[in-house]
Amino acid sequence: MDWLQNPEFLARAQFGFIAMFHIMWPPLTIGLALVLFGMEAAWVKTKNVFYFHQVKFWTKLFLINFGVGVISGIPMEFSFGTNWGPFSTSAGDFMGNILGFETAMAFMLEAGFLGIMLFGWGRVGPKMHLFATGMVAFGSTLSAFWIMVANSWMQTPAGVKLVDGKFAITNWYDAVFNPDLPYGFGHMFTAAIELSLVVMAGVSAYYLLKKRHVDFFRPAFKWAVISLFIVAPLQIFIGDSAGSSLAETQPAKLAAIEAHWHTNKPGEGAPWALLAIPNQKEQKNDWALEIPDGLSMIVTKTMTGKVVGLDHFKPQDQPPVWIPFYAFRVMVAAGVFVAFMAFWTLWMLWRKRERMTAARISENKWLLRGWLLAVPAIYAAVEAGWMTREVGRQPWIVYGMMRTSQGVSNLPADTVLWSLAMYMLFYGVIGVTAFVFAARMIRKGPSFEDPPAAPGQGGKPEHAAAPKHVPFTPPVAPIAPASVSAKLAVKGGQ
Repeated sequence: MDWLQNPEFLARAQFGFIAMFHIMWPPLTIGLALVLFGMEAAWVKTKNVFYFHQVKFWTKLFLINFGVGVISGIPMEFSFGTNWGPFSTSAGDFMGNILGFETAMAFMLEAGFLGIMLFGWGRVGPKMHLFATGMVAFGSTLSAFWIMVANSWMQTPAGVKLVDGKFAITNWYDAVFNPDLPYGFGHMFTAAIELSLVVMAGVSAYYLLKKRHVDFFRPAFKWAVISLFIVAPLQIFIGDSAGSSLAETQPAKLAAIEAHWHTNKPGEGAPWALLAIPNQKEQKNDWALEIPDGLSMIVTKTMTGKVVGLDHFKPQDQPPVWIPFYAFRVMVAAGVFVAFMAFWTLWMLWRKRERMTAARISENKWLLRGWLLAVPAIYAAVEAGWMTREVGRQPWIVYGMMRTSQGVSNLPADTVLWSLAMYMLFYGVIGVTAFVFAARMIRKGPSFEDPPAAPGQGGKPEHAAAPKHVPFTPPVAPIAPASVSAKLAVKGGQ
């Protein structure tokens, strides 16, 4: 068990564990903020109390995720100074500024308006409250942008040069808008939107299965599914574009993701391994289920396009293969499953519209169970996607410029090991606690209290146009939440 005495491995394991735990929470938080903004805007516009009840219910889940996201993200900031001191010293001129922008420009904006969003009911007018909710959503998205700027720069460093062991900024625009940013931020941002919609559909499906509050959750279910009909295929398209860009920016990562050991010869296509048993020591696959010319077609959109293999790189410059290879396939399988569920649901509603109306959707138990399964599937996709992104970058902490071994602090292995154990214990407690609170919230269900009185209106509710349990027909155009980002999805997951 030599790894127990390897400070670099333990530092990577610790940061990776914190990042993988943390990434479960911000995407849903940011996505729900936009869902809440859309629903609250509908309430302000239509004065239909149904939307107010929707806002109040989903806000509870938002608050749980926001709290755990903040708590689990703070240690990541400290890790740069404790476990990754040399990296922080070398890259501090860029990373320090970018993470400072995220805190001052985005997180403080989000946190500043959060109090009004959560506790401003009846204390501020409806339009001011809507503005506060919008600022929380905007701040969360902006926070994700800056976090992904930092991480994307580590993937494809630009606008800098190494001077005496430090990264000197030569062009801020190039550094911020580095080659990976459009794909990295776009893919992560869309993944967060997709995750939020799937959770919304899954929670609604739970109530429809139990036949509780059917009139309340049927519209939410339909909004989520219709939105996923658009978002899920879009995410697949963005992911495909991001993968193709790796051929130019990070060819070693692409080769590891596909277990592609040997560069294909001119006039021959590179096969795509659906499944394989990679053997990194022998630089080959011991077994593989392949589609001839498939990888060339995926990457270059031609049958014989050149795809650089791992044989193009020295063994010490190659990423690990097992983790990115199978993590990528878990991500793809989960994404395809969600897209399939969205298409299947809408197809059944269209094909069987005479026998399976929206009012009877709760009778299709297998369909709803599929949406319950989609919730863990989408979380697995986010986790697996982040593992693919970060492990595939190895052995570089700044791709092609600074090795991970050069960025780690010189700490005793025992110190890092014990801190890792304490993090696992602490995060395990808050994770279980959050799950218990979320489960309790879902079991309890929505409340149907009247909207609070607006300032200056005495006891008159802000919007009292609809009774508490009025049957509701969703609007023609679904309210599609448009964001989610992966807020400390983050800084560099070693």
